[in-house]
Amino acid sequence: MKIKNISEPQKFFEVLNNCKGSVELVTSEGDRLNLKSKLCQYIALTQMFKDASIDEVELVVSEPEDMSMLLDYLIKG
Repeated sequence: MKIKNISEPQKFFEVLNNCKGSVELVTSEGDRLNLKSKLCQYIALTQMFKDASIDEVELVVSEPEDMSMLLDYLIKG
């Protein structure tokens, strides 16, 4: 799943923390970062503050109900 324009990273990470399965960020180099890891979240937040927002990210979600929760967040905010 590709997500664009994450303007509220803190809220986004709150939703990720509620996911039951794994949620991975796929980097432009093809590396996968576990976004449920606080260290990986810190790295992502550091990049966001540097760039002021995230324009686009690619996520791999292992559980269908987590995908539904993320889509609900993206649609309703």
